[in-house]
Amino acid sequence: MTLVWEQVVVATRDPVALGRWWSSALRWVIVNDDPTEFEIRSTPDRLPGILFLPIDETKQAKNRLHIDLRPDDQSAEVARLIELGASRVDVGQGDVAWVVLADPEGNEFCVLGPEASTDVTGP
Repeated sequence: MTLVWEQVVVATRDPVALGRWWSSALRWVIVNDDPTEFEIRSTPDRLPGILFLPIDETKQAKNRLHIDLRPDDQSAEVARLIELGASRVDVGQGDVAWVVLADPEGNEFCVLGPEASTDVTGP
C-alpha cells in the first residue's frame, strides 16, 4: 500500500495573486494557473505542490499549520521575501534564531537560521 503526499492546500481570497507570490518566494513553477485551482510545484513533475483555492473569508487568527524555510543566508532571504511583499510578524516567538514573516494575506511562515547539523533525528 502506497501513500503519496500530493499537496498542501491554502484557502485564500485571491488564489492567483497569492499563488504567484509563493511561486516567486519559493522559486517554484506554476503548474495550473486556473483562478479556482492555482497550483505550484518545485518542478512540474515533483510532488508535493501547493494548491491555492478561493475562499470568501479573510484570515482571522494565527495559522495552525505553517511552512518553515531554511535558506543558506537567512538575512539575505528575509530581505528578499520582504521586498517581495512579506512582512515581519510577532506571534509570541520571543528571542529566537528564526524570523517569523507573513505572506501578503497574513499567513505566517518561518525563515530558519543555518542548520546546526545535517544529522536530523526525530522522536
